[in-house]
Amino acid sequence: MTESWPLEDAVVVVTGAGKGIGRHIALAFADQGATVALVGRDVAALDATRELVEQRTEHALVVPADVREPHEVDAMAARVLDELGTVDVLVCNSGVAGPTAPLWEIAPEDWEETLTVNLTGTFLCCRALLPAMIERGRGSIVVIGSVSGKRPLHGRTPYTASKLGLVGLVRTLAWETGEHGVRVNLVSPGYVAGPRIDRVIEAQAQAQGVTAEKARARFTSASPLGRLTPAEDVAGCVLFLASPAAASITGEDLNVSAGVAMY
Repeated sequence: MTESWPLEDAVVVVTGAGKGIGRHIALAFADQGATVALVGRDVAALDATRELVEQRTEHALVVPADVREPHEVDAMAARVLDELGTVDVLVCNSGVAGPTAPLWEIAPEDWEETLTVNLTGTFLCCRALLPAMIERGRGSIVVIGSVSGKRPLHGRTPYTASKLGLVGLVRTLAWETGEHGVRVNLVSPGYVAGPRIDRVIEAQAQAQGVTAEKARARFTSASPLGRLTPAEDVAGCVLFLASPAAASITGEDLNVSAGVAMY
């Protein structure tokens, strides 16, 4: 089925929209004139994103929800459908970095927290909003993974395991939903510039006993371009995969990593 709806008419749900990549994704859709539902736990951060969205389009809705909690996700979906009438695009972006330590030093509760937010949260959001897409016979889901799900990242087994799990979720879900006109794709960012990667680099420096400068150099030297990935570049690729321009793309895993991963 070829999708014909333009993004300017789309209703888009973005989880983890309060800051970072999620905020950039929400703004990218707003620039296209889409109606954007902003989902996350930090209401103040969501309100800040909403103010930026409303400078671009009048259509924004803040929906506080914890993606770890099934009842909150179901309530979020019900509110979106009640107030906006439908959903065309779901961007599953909510995620946490998790602990930095050797696996044998990681507490079970920290392991569970990382997988619950990053992997189970995506499952819950897809589960809650897919029925509306299937009923209409169209829709696009874009999941934010990470190149760290496909290559080692010292001391980060919970995070990398959760992100590789998303690859399997997306590929199988694409098969399950294709006959219903729904596409499902994954974007795997590299080391995205911003406060979050700064915290990761500091933790890596401490874990490996090196300076923050040396730890940062290890991240940038992994890229043929010698740099981190701008969040705007990730948002642009999400926009493409969600749009009718990508109508024949599903089950794909797109690296946006400045060349850190090429597979």
